[in-house]
Amino acid sequence: MELRVLQYFLAVAREQNISAAAQSLHLTQPTLSRQLRELEEELGKQLMIRGSRKITLTQDGMLLRKRAEEILELVGRTEKEIMQSDETVSGDIYIGTGETDGVRQIAQVANRLQMSCPGIRFHIVSGDAVDVCERLDKGLLDFGILLGDMDKTKYHYMELPMKDTWGVLMRRDSPLAQQEAISPQDLWDKPLILSRQVDNKSGLYRWLRKEPAELHTVATYNLIYNASLMVDEGMGYAFTLNKLVNTTGSNLCFRPLQPGLELGMYLVWKKSQIFSKAAELFLEQLREHLAL
Repeated sequence: MELRVLQYFLAVAREQNISAAAQSLHLTQPTLSRQLRELEEELGKQLMIRGSRKITLTQDGMLLRKRAEEILELVGRTEKEIMQSDETVSGDIYIGTGETDGVRQIAQVANRLQMSCPGIRFHIVSGDAVDVCERLDKGLLDFGILLGDMDKTKYHYMELPMKDTWGVLMRRDSPLAQQEAISPQDLWDKPLILSRQVDNKSGLYRWLRKEPAELHTVATYNLIYNASLMVDEGMGYAFTLNKLVNTTGSNLCFRPLQPGLELGMYLVWKKSQIFSKAAELFLEQLREHLAL
């Protein structure tokens, strides 16, 4: 399977049309059609359904599209890293993270590093722990930031001093908004909006002292902005971390939990990871920054 053919396949998947894809690739339509047939023959699978106006990917085709995007992204990163000059530090650093105010510390180090090495570019990929670990394992990220429990046998890690505090996002006209903090009993009969992340929710269930089936969960989320809209529309109370939603001047407010519930934070990377010069320098400067 050639990289060039994967690029052809992705162009057809993107355009959903052989003619449009051939034009974007500067190929003739018969040449592109032949390459795709040979790819299907090589894999022994039908990858696309050819309609009169539109091409639709089969299940195998959708799987290949996902893998092809990952393969070509990794190839592109590898080429850039190898072609870098030995005299200057430059290149791309990929960091995956959930929504957390702790990213501010990462941004401070990134800003300082770019002042001395302007050729370094940072790419922040947002996602929950499942998303971040999947991309780490495939080599698509240099580092991940994980909150709460993590598999310390699987990754090298640096425990970060920042802590995230759980609380509840609610409307200012909610009955619980009059309280300074929220106890488990306050929420037992309330409509709840929870993070979809299983690890985080298990800690919340322990704090709530209730089994999931005993609670009134009306929605889950992976981006707090969307959850804040549901709260604003009166759907319920959202468990979230402090400082993620700016409630100033809005209809919303944040109240911490009582007893308090915190999440630790870790910078992790694969045990087999071979860092670029830029990634090595970032890790070194992060250690120095946190030691101050």
